[in-house]
Amino acid sequence: MFSSLADNLDKTFRNLRGVGRISEKNISETLREIRLALLESDVEYKVAQTFIEGVKKRAVGEDVFKSIKPGEQIVKIFHDELTKLLGGDQAPLDLNPPARILLCGLNGAGKTTTAGKLALRLKKDGRRPLLVACDLYRPAAIDQLATIAEQVGVPCYTPEAGEKNVLKVAKAALKWADKQSGSLIIFDTAGRQEIDKDLVKELQGLHKFLKPKETLLVADAATGQQAVSVAKTFDKAVTLSGIILTKLDGDARGGAALSMRAVTGKPIKYIGEGEKLEQFAEFHPDRMAGRILDMGDTVTMVEQVAEMIDEEKAAKAAKRLEKGRFDFNDFLEQMKMLQNLGPLEGLLGMMPGFNKIKKQLPSGALDPKRIKHMEAIVLSMTSRERTKPEIIKGTRRKRIASGSGRTLIEVNQLLKQFGQMRKMMKSKGKMKNMMKQLGGMGGGGMGDLGGMEDLMGGMNPGKGGPKLPF
Repeated sequence: MFSSLADNLDKTFRNLRGVGRISEKNISETLREIRLALLESDVEYKVAQTFIEGVKKRAVGEDVFKSIKPGEQIVKIFHDELTKLLGGDQAPLDLNPPARILLCGLNGAGKTTTAGKLALRLKKDGRRPLLVACDLYRPAAIDQLATIAEQVGVPCYTPEAGEKNVLKVAKAALKWADKQSGSLIIFDTAGRQEIDKDLVKELQGLHKFLKPKETLLVADAATGQQAVSVAKTFDKAVTLSGIILTKLDGDARGGAALSMRAVTGKPIKYIGEGEKLEQFAEFHPDRMAGRILDMGDTVTMVEQVAEMIDEEKAAKAAKRLEKGRFDFNDFLEQMKMLQNLGPLEGLLGMMPGFNKIKKQLPSGALDPKRIKHMEAIVLSMTSRERTKPEIIKGTRRKRIASGSGRTLIEVNQLLKQFGQMRKMMKSKGKMKNMMKQLGGMGGGGMGDLGGMEDLMGGMNPGKGGPKLPF
């Protein structure tokens, strides 16, 4: 997400680092390049133009501090203006009773999955959501929502087979909801490949009947400017209260996110960044601005890790690590925790400066299949071998390779890396240095990453430094 824009901006900002002070003359070329970068990332033309004018006004105005380097100053100005463009502050949902949320959008945007994701999110926040299937046209849409509702543990109202009257379904659903102990209702509605009169008319009728506190457009971020156009049409029809952007993980440009708020005036309230139901988060403009500028989003990263990690198991592993008793059983637990966090690239992408680190990593270093391969090797070990890796010699290694479906080279490599890691853990000096390196992530700026490049190098063979197998 935003990778192409982040790369272009970083290249542009570097040109200002050697300049003594910011002036209208030396910033004009920079702003022109930034405007081109925004347009290439699918940002709407007028939005890009207005944004550049705002940056220019601040950059050559009284807000410039002489004590700060021009490169750092322009990044700060750009971050502030980007945050403003994205909406300024995070926009919460209105969940005052009767709390009804109506989801709308085109087919393929991910409305039904988003309904389940939103229900799970609100459930974790202590709410009691209910789901209602109002998509009476798409084959299996009702069954899909019912299945997702079961997965997230939320009650779901499903109409009878063949029912085509959406108002009749909504009335029955409200009566059903009165008998439940829910605190809010999420309505999943029908979409089309394109907006048509029938869709708009049906949605307007449903909206008028339900009078929802929140009418949220579910929009596919990868569709770029089409998503902005769709948002304007739906807003005109039912007056949107907000937007949920989906599939942000699959869009390297991300221009729709930057244009959406400015063009529609509607806040982006949530974003979906993966297929898993847990990969759904509140949209924070300042955090997103930081990610676009490769300044990181450690707050969201910590929140996601805290949500998915078993604290008791993590504490237990930390004690064993501290005592140097970390074995392959512990390693297997770490692999499971890591997989629960979702794609590694998405999580590490929230680290400050990760875009620079990523370019230095060997090809395939962040491939999720690597974790699966390592897990297969460990699972092919006996209980005694996991506890005492030092006994794994020639014939045992061949057996493990055969049982895991991996090569003997891969088995040897994992054992070697694991041995190096255990050796480092037993050295208090090396562990202290590693923790100091990791602490560099929390600097919150564009500064030194404290050797994180070397640490990440261990994710693939052929790079220097301690080759950690995770």
